[in-house]
Amino acid sequence: MNKIIIAFLAGSTVLLGGCARQQLNPDMIMDQAEQPELTNVSYASLASLPYTDNSIKLHYGADTLQYGRLYLPPTAQNQPQTKTPLLVFIHGGCWLNAYDISHSRAFSQAVASAGFAVWSVEYRRTGDEGGGWPGTFDDILQALHYSQIAFDAYAVDSKNIALAGHSAGGQLALLAAGRSYLQYDYLQNANVQNGNLHRETDPLPQIKGVIGLAAITDILAYAEGANSCQRATRQFLGGTATEQLASYQQANPRQQIMHPATLLLHGSVDTIVPLAQATTSDMPYKLVADAGHFDWIHPHTRAYKQFIASLQELLHSDNSEPFIKKQSD
Repeated sequence: MNKIIIAFLAGSTVLLGGCARQQLNPDMIMDQAEQPELTNVSYASLASLPYTDNSIKLHYGADTLQYGRLYLPPTAQNQPQTKTPLLVFIHGGCWLNAYDISHSRAFSQAVASAGFAVWSVEYRRTGDEGGGWPGTFDDILQALHYSQIAFDAYAVDSKNIALAGHSAGGQLALLAAGRSYLQYDYLQNANVQNGNLHRETDPLPQIKGVIGLAAITDILAYAEGANSCQRATRQFLGGTATEQLASYQQANPRQQIMHPATLLLHGSVDTIVPLAQATTSDMPYKLVADAGHFDWIHPHTRAYKQFIASLQELLHSDNSEPFIKKQSD
């Protein structure tokens, strides 16, 4: 079994070896230098962050909620001939339609300022027609496929893609990356149906790796909890685990094959997704001390800086499985 990584970061962020060559965008460094480094931020502070949204809204499906926002880094405008790596990001919010893409806009803009293209995906959620399992996951796969056929006109390297998701979005990202891995590594020569996506007509991109930010990795265990997000699991899956066991198993990252380059990032004081979702997951993980649930998508936190370092290691590394290699260091 793979060795688990635990990097417990206290006073500073460790830049991983694979990304030492890559420099952050100077504008982003200046903006963050003006801000105090925060920990355990609230949802309210996240939702009230100011941002300049330079994104392009694109629909990947016919439903009004089947769209994403494409954020391009400054280099895409200054050097349009230079293709930039792509992050496909899936926001969280307990799978509920009460929480939409808007709370992650400042995060997506900041990641773009760091030098990455960002395809931030909106999707149908519990409470929306067609939302819940499996419709929500079908939207993620459709948006992922869309990234392969619609970005040729932009300075995006659609062959250098990472997936990331926060909280409930982390569960969806882990499953989608695993599906992509299966398609390319196990089903490459087979004419089979992958869920409701046919490989010959709707291929998924080959994902370089996936990062789960405070991700829900064991949906069966999570549904047993009592906080409001844990209770929402039953709504998402249409009942309890006893009533909908097959759906719980299909939607549970721990019971599916994961992408070989998978990394979980978790805060030590997260009260929404228990720490055990990372530490007992059998997936590589890193912890950030004193980081809360929303720190990962707040650009002025230590946890966010760790995410950027991990993303740099993944997308700017010559190694196709950087997280796997790191385990044996």
